[in-house]
Amino acid sequence: MIPRLIALAFAFLTLGGCVTYPDITQSRSPCQLEPGGWCGFVRGAAVESYPYAIAATNAYQGDSDVFGDTGSRLVMLDRLPIAPEDAKTGFDYQLFALYDDGDAARNKGAPVSRILAFRGTDFDGVADVFFGTLRGDQIAIARRYFAAERERFDDEAGWHVAGHSMGGALATEISIAYPDVRAWLFNLSPFYRGESDVNAANRILINERGEALRTLRKFRSDPAAEVFVINCRPQKSRFSKHSVRKLADCLTWIAAYESADALRVVRANAIAKPDVECGPPDKPHPGRSPAPHSACVHQSRPDKTPDLPHD
Repeated sequence: MIPRLIALAFAFLTLGGCVTYPDITQSRSPCQLEPGGWCGFVRGAAVESYPYAIAATNAYQGDSDVFGDTGSRLVMLDRLPIAPEDAKTGFDYQLFALYDDGDAARNKGAPVSRILAFRGTDFDGVADVFFGTLRGDQIAIARRYFAAERERFDDEAGWHVAGHSMGGALATEISIAYPDVRAWLFNLSPFYRGESDVNAANRILINERGEALRTLRKFRSDPAAEVFVINCRPQKSRFSKHSVRKLADCLTWIAAYESADALRVVRANAIAKPDVECGPPDKPHPGRSPAPHSACVHQSRPDKTPDLPHD
């Protein structure tokens, strides 16, 4: 059944081409007078979610598109070694500590939480697709490694999971199995298998509008979660929009209007302004400022020239 759904979904993608459209609900009017033109609920979601988006990006260790500087709040930890038989399925993850107040909190001891971020599908081979999407072998593997990692630490830091695409599906499975675990999901693959209503209040899902897996999610609904659809790159193709790094860049940029740590990440990694935000492409991030900024002014649509009467 699942292979058939994949074939149908890609057929729809082929027929639909790469045309995507702007999302009129995400920004601009009625929020053009707010920082960057981003509505308050979008900025709030970005502040809460950007460390998890960075963690989900850096779960792809070995790729060239990871963050070189993750800021003062997020610190990568040594994880357990992955057994060869598990690695053959394409399974991978990274472990992070998240601190509440940057270096000051880190010097006080334990982090506020630990994040286990699952890597999504790596298209360098077929193992991820076969064992992750088609068969679901990675779900049992993910549960085993999550349980083993929790046993390594005896402090009071909470446990969170994150993931992009298939990594998000694995994070969904962990949040279903462990009611005390919060999950952050990005451009989620719909190929999870658990009961999605379980622990629904503990999941945040952020998708880029029009990204490639949108069609697949028509065949199975997203898991119950607090859902945000954001439109950072309206002119890009569906497959380009699936990039977790670009989504993480956008969330971090938005969060930098409120968070000093996010602003540090923007500057340290030379993150560019999201396409949808007003201003030139090389606009530097203004950070926080007491001075008001002028609203983005958009040209109105010109009236159609009326038809002239014929003689």
